[in-house]
Amino acid sequence: MGGNDAADDDSSESSGSPPIDDDVFTYDGGRVDPGESANIRYGISETYLGDPVRIPVTIINGTHPGPTAFLSAAAHGDELNGIEVVREVAHDWNHAELHGTLVCLPVMNVPGFLAQERYLPIYDRDLNRSFPGREGSTSARRMAHRIFTNFIEPCDLGIDFHTSTRGRTNMLHARANMDDSDAARVACAFSSHVIIAGQGPSGTLRREATDAGIPTVTIEMGEAHRFQRRLIDRALTGVASVFAEFGLHPGAAVHWPGWRTVIDTDDEKTWLRADAGGIVDMKHGRGSLVEEGDVICTITNPFKEKDDIVTVEAPFTGLIVGVLENPVVYPGNPLCHLVGLESDTRTALENDRTKTRTGSQSQLPM
Repeated sequence: MGGNDAADDDSSESSGSPPIDDDVFTYDGGRVDPGESANIRYGISETYLGDPVRIPVTIINGTHPGPTAFLSAAAHGDELNGIEVVREVAHDWNHAELHGTLVCLPVMNVPGFLAQERYLPIYDRDLNRSFPGREGSTSARRMAHRIFTNFIEPCDLGIDFHTSTRGRTNMLHARANMDDSDAARVACAFSSHVIIAGQGPSGTLRREATDAGIPTVTIEMGEAHRFQRRLIDRALTGVASVFAEFGLHPGAAVHWPGWRTVIDTDDEKTWLRADAGGIVDMKHGRGSLVEEGDVICTITNPFKEKDDIVTVEAPFTGLIVGVLENPVVYPGNPLCHLVGLESDTRTALENDRTKTRTGSQSQLPM
């Protein structure tokens, strides 16, 4: 194991250190006292050459007591939007009056990030199916164990940032176990328009952290391999809202998005998939409201022969949360993720968009 390698951290515990109290953040190899911050390069594994694999971690311990929250990104190495969210919170925000502690993990999957690949380039393991990890297990689970025990378990809540996979894009939305009241509180505080309810797959950070008593939500936003500024700014609004809700930034306001829908049953959502291979002409983008029977896209062959055109229609009225960006498909490939809207939510959405067109509201679903 590569050890701590806390190259930028001078706060390691020594024999002369004061006793640890509840306001001190500790990890294997160091501590961050109230009023202090630390930039750490923390060893979680080793390369084929025996060199340490280190992840960047910023810990900010406020001068006032309060909850400990983690922000994490790039569990999938090509998902970049969340990296910028976590970096800006850690290094651009003023935390002089922070009540509590922030644990910022902008790049958890460093090997994948360096290779610009989704999975760990070590037998294609998925770090976000490996939590909480285990010593003596696979490389992915060992890495997950080091991250989880040192930087997740000490926290009271968390936000884990993701994007869609390559070739698709997501509007900004939250995913959370809404049967867990604390996780639901985090999800609602983030103030996204859409919350998709569910535990999440086994091994995901949000599921395993929530099951361990650390209410955690996933935020999906945009597409891989990009910084998308509007989405990043909208996510920063959500983080600020969560900090206000949980008292990390007392006096700040919790943000209301204008309307919200919580999707908690399978009949309220569907992935539309291609029934033919070919070239896709997508008629709607992420965040679009479509009516039942509207044409979502058409699929054609290279000759655009009319007899071979396949038309894909919306099976119900709803909102396109995720949509194909790469315009080529095999049969069975996903085309879009559609979620249903109740009539009052749809009315609120349409009113919100009317205000946007008249200049009195600045934020569209993205």
